Amino acid sequence: MLDAALLTASVVVAYCLRFDGWVWGEGQRTIALWFVAIAIPLKLLSFWGIGLYRRLWRYASIAEVERIVVAGLLAAGVALLVGAAVLPLTGLTAARVPFSVLLMDGFFSTAAIALPRLLLRMLSQRPARQRRRDDASVLIAGAGAAGGIIAKQLWENPQLGLNPVGFVDDDTAKHGHRLYNLPVLGSLDDIPELVARLGVGELIIAMPTAPGRVVRKVVRSASQIGIKTSTVPGLHDILSGRKKVTSLRQVEIQDLLRREPIETDLELVRTHAAQETVLVTGAGGSIGSELCRQLARLEPKSIVLLGHGENSIFDILQELEARFPAVAMVPVIADIRDRDRMRAAFERYRPFAVFHAAAHKHVPLMEANVAEAVSNNVLGTRNVVELAAEFGTHHLVLISTDKAVRPTNVMGATKRVAELIVQEVAELQHRNFVAVRFGNVLGSRGSVVPTFLRQIQAGGPVTVTHPEMRRYFMTIPEAVQLVLQAGALGRGGEVFVLDMGEPVKIVDLATDLIRLSGLDVGADIEVRFTGARPGEKLYEELFFSSESAVPTGHPKILRARNGMLPAGIAGLVDELVELSTRGATADELRQVLLRLVLDYNPSGSAMPIRNKSGRASGAGAAPQESGA
Repeated sequence: MLDAALLTASVVVAYCLRFDGWVWGEGQRTIALWFVAIAIPLKLLSFWGIGLYRRLWRYASIAEVERIVVAGLLAAGVALLVGAAVLPLTGLTAARVPFSVLLMDGFFSTAAIALPRLLLRMLSQRPARQRRRDDASVLIAGAGAAGGIIAKQLWENPQLGLNPVGFVDDDTAKHGHRLYNLPVLGSLDDIPELVARLGVGELIIAMPTAPGRVVRKVVRSASQIGIKTSTVPGLHDILSGRKKVTSLRQVEIQDLLRREPIETDLELVRTHAAQETVLVTGAGGSIGSELCRQLARLEPKSIVLLGHGENSIFDILQELEARFPAVAMVPVIADIRDRDRMRAAFERYRPFAVFHAAAHKHVPLMEANVAEAVSNNVLGTRNVVELAAEFGTHHLVLISTDKAVRPTNVMGATKRVAELIVQEVAELQHRNFVAVRFGNVLGSRGSVVPTFLRQIQAGGPVTVTHPEMRRYFMTIPEAVQLVLQAGALGRGGEVFVLDMGEPVKIVDLATDLIRLSGLDVGADIEVRFTGARPGEKLYEELFFSSESAVPTGHPKILRARNGMLPAGIAGLVDELVELSTRGATADELRQVLLRLVLDYNPSGSAMPIRNKSGRASGAGAAPQESGA
């Protein structure tokens, strides 16, 4: 009814403007009456047809504005058809409607349908704005797409009790401009001054692609002035669909270590899995379970979830079956050291690709349990690799560790032997079997972050082995993405090394976690240095001296062609495995490891290992975590 009245008024206004008043000339009033009688109902019917009356205009957005524009053009077309053709051709009027009237009517009709609807949208927001006056003031770091979405959500949801007052952004081109009618007030360096001047009570970091150093800068600035910080998820979580941009949460340690998003060639990776059977060992572990999640997105025929712990396999099985119902999930409870059980699994499922993530990884525990490290990391790997070759597996990827390079501990030495086993089978049988080395994974079982958090919750102290201990870190999804990519790049026998960004001092990691917990270092929580443990180095290394590293097509991955295999490797591996199964002493096992891994230095200290340039090289583990 309102549209009918306003559309009629638009015709009257157009005529008044055309004839400069209410005197329209001979016969024009009759023409106008017939025009209104025919054109207005047709306009309303066309509006109904395009869904203009099926919209909730109080929530209007760009899509609704586009619909208004379409309706306006449709109304102008109807007016032109009726006024210039239908009326004179049917003899209802002696002349057509003046073209100037039709042109003005088109503009006025668009305004007539737009104004009341947009007014409704504006009025629906006014109560929210009034309710916001006593809400907490919020400053948004990041005047981009994510910042705009957050501002819009806060503006439209007063029940959150948060009132956005503006943005800060290091892009000077944005300064002085407005986003969602909020000003871009300055750079990240201006946060302390803006907080004091505007009475800001909370800072939201809306920079999903910002590197960790930028996030650390913002968090430390907010911590110094004592305001709360929250953030949007990282880009990986947003793109994978696990999180929405508006899923605000507290800043976590992975945000402080965030790097540029990894670009994965999905088509290349898809060749590992699409419509094929894939087997993942250690599928219930941190890396194994994430491998299963990311492999499931590549639409494999089935995923064989092989693991020794029934509870962890049960958990990942339930999750994957709910999220990926189209992919067959096959749980297999087996110990990789049991060759007969593993043979039965390979014979039944004949996997196209194998990802070998099952391993013992903790340095101090393996130093005290050498035989266990050998049987799991060496015997288990040999079983998996040899059976994969026997049953025609096309791709195999071993998850290795930077501790395999010049190892000073049993865990690293056994993982190096595992790499050699993969290399030997790949070269002798011409198989596309490769290894991937990386260091610490944030959030994996037994990793440093959960350990530090438990110590903080208990009131401290937070224990760090050495003030100069440095490690490289990756998130679990990030590490797995690169594992999949490296596996797709492999040709057989190579070791791929992942770029893990800048090294982080463990003591800095500890102090950041204390601050993120809302506590002060020293005053609330003590950081205590306990001394490097047996087998630990201050820095880890990426390559052996006999290896040559070359770039790949991926900027985050290097390819290392292994050096020459030790003479008689098969016999030495047999000897090592036999000794581990018949109760040999730890020293006897270490002696065989020394013959297999020439760079193994079981008496190595925790002093930094330097490369030829004199710089400390590394990609190591945290003091509470060891290996992949």
